[in-house]
Amino acid sequence: MIPPSILPIVLLTMSNVFMTTAWYGHLKFTDRSLWLVVLVSWGIAFFEYCLAVPANRYGHAIYSAAELKTMQEVITLIVFAVFSVVYLKEAITINHAVGFALIAAGAFFVFKGPL
Repeated sequence: MIPPSILPIVLLTMSNVFMTTAWYGHLKFTDRSLWLVVLVSWGIAFFEYCLAVPANRYGHAIYSAAELKTMQEVITLIVFAVFSVVYLKEAITINHAVGFALIAAGAFFVFKGPL
């Protein structure tokens, strides 16, 4: 059994894999019509919702809404970075790394609590 504090992280990670695929997976299929990739992306996104909604429902028993949203954004960046390098074959530049680090710094302050 997954501990309640970890379950939302696992579900959000899985949901972000689906959403990243839905949003960016079609970029390798530029020969396909836009309406087709929109429909396929919408179908993939359905599974993202099936994971994200429970992640937030279960997670809100432990984390605040702001913490859940911050967690989701950090997970999104990690999943996107891996997807971008592995699937799209795009490099992560120093500018990307600095931007992601600044977002991570923001996440630190959300979880740090009152200063």
